Amino acid sequence: MFELLGIPPQVLMGQLLLGLINGSFYAVLSLGLAVIFGLLNIINFAHGALYMAGAFVAWMLLNYLGIGYWPALILAPLVVGTLGVILERTMLSRLYHLDHLYGLLLTFGLALIIQGLFRNYYGISGLAYQIPDVLSGGQNLGFMFLPNYRAWVVVASIVVCLGTWFMIEKTRLGAYLRAATENPTLVGAFGVNVPLMIMMTYGFGVALAGFAGVLAAPIYSVNPIMGEQLIIVVFAVVVIGGMGSIMGAIITGYVLGIVEGLTRVIYPEGSAVVIFVIMAIVLMIKPEGLFGRPV
Repeated sequence: MFELLGIPPQVLMGQLLLGLINGSFYAVLSLGLAVIFGLLNIINFAHGALYMAGAFVAWMLLNYLGIGYWPALILAPLVVGTLGVILERTMLSRLYHLDHLYGLLLTFGLALIIQGLFRNYYGISGLAYQIPDVLSGGQNLGFMFLPNYRAWVVVASIVVCLGTWFMIEKTRLGAYLRAATENPTLVGAFGVNVPLMIMMTYGFGVALAGFAGVLAAPIYSVNPIMGEQLIIVVFAVVVIGGMGSIMGAIITGYVLGIVEGLTRVIYPEGSAVVIFVIMAIVLMIKPEGLFGRPV
């Protein structure tokens, strides 16, 4: 089919790979948003800024402390998650009984503040972050050249996404989390510290954004607007998959990344809007999203 359209196989596979890599970031970021919304009912507009913060923390660990990529892959999400815990305890916890709009406005304001702080100190020029030596180079697959680091990004994102899904859907801790969203008073009566659980859930959700930021740092330049450019697309992914649906966020993230890559081959002008067109169609047909539950 693509040969009839005059599209070389190398170009097609290259764009599919790029789409799969983008889909990996969409999946991890939308997963964090889905965890936070599904369990805490907060529309976390600061997610993109925290993704950017994860990339900057990795960059600062390397350039200021000499700590390389592999430790940063653990430390940066912990730092971002700790920041999320502080934000949840000091600000977001006061909004749980109010309309969702208040949480959205607060997190939007926090995103602007975090982005402004990094822009003030580092400007808007991209900062390079080196690929670890063990993941440098690539593999010649015959029809295309596959960089090792990009293959690692796909594998790491799949492992993290499936591990998160298993924890929330198949473990006792996940059962407590889901029960606490439905009836926190009853769960608290069983001796579960519900406020602590909510705090750690938000911290974990934003730690996923920090993890994605570390993965993105060697591929994209580390700059204060990297989250701003991505968060709108990720919100569209979450809406298409279904607000709060864990597996919906994962599957939709990867699929839409691939669709976006195919669109770049077939109709490049439409690649920037194809996800939003799909979102509009899904909202007209199934407003709760592909994997969401009817309200």
